[in-house]
Amino acid sequence: MKTAIGEKAYTSGYNAYPPGYYGRKMMSASDWAGSQIEKWQKEEAERKNLNDFSQKNCICLSRGIGVGALEVAEFLSERTGYRVIDREIMEYMAKDSTLTEKIIDFYDERVPGKMRELLVALSIKKKSYENEYIQQLAKTVTALAHTDPTIFVGRGTHLILPRHTILSVHLICSRKRRIERLSNMLGVDKGEAEKRLNAIDDERHEFFKTVYLREKVSADEFDLVINMDFINSGYQVAQIIACAFEQKFQINFKTN
Repeated sequence: MKTAIGEKAYTSGYNAYPPGYYGRKMMSASDWAGSQIEKWQKEEAERKNLNDFSQKNCICLSRGIGVGALEVAEFLSERTGYRVIDREIMEYMAKDSTLTEKIIDFYDERVPGKMRELLVALSIKKKSYENEYIQQLAKTVTALAHTDPTIFVGRGTHLILPRHTILSVHLICSRKRRIERLSNMLGVDKGEAEKRLNAIDDERHEFFKTVYLREKVSADEFDLVINMDFINSGYQVAQIIACAFEQKFQINFKTN
């Protein structure tokens, strides 16, 4: 089952803007979390293979607000059948530790201690995991990556999950395009859109500096960097990413 989660902007004092402008109705983070817990409980009751414990190969999309990543993720979800999880759901679960603990407990029942063992190993490798928030975020992302194949959007998930298990993609575009998109999404003039974009970018920079101890994004963190100024169709970008994923992990998605 694939589910899209409504993206909330880095507001920095401003009202959040709706995701994209492609007309798709999004499920709230709380509704999504509730439905997923019910789904996992049902699957756990019906599961026959008790040894099937492994991280699914996932796709991690990194972007600045206004690039159009969520639209790409939705097209990609249609192509792959993978669910989409953006920063809202990750933050929602990271702030409510009981949700993440429920997922971990599901797996601990099947393979005692395995999930916690994995998280301990992860924390040893990442010095930045001394930060309490990143510890909980890491637990959330790791737990989600073990439940279903996922397209993660934002929050630096490519820096959390093992590189050999993911396709890491950075979507970029010109500042002009981002301002125009933000202006259309918010229904404000370009001057106001630029002001809000500055606040959003400052917050994102502070997040990566505080959580991941990084001043800037480096191209070598990614398997693929796509400039959406020159390939601006979300559908086409999704096809490129799907093809790269197929090649990296030697799988073949069924085309509609």
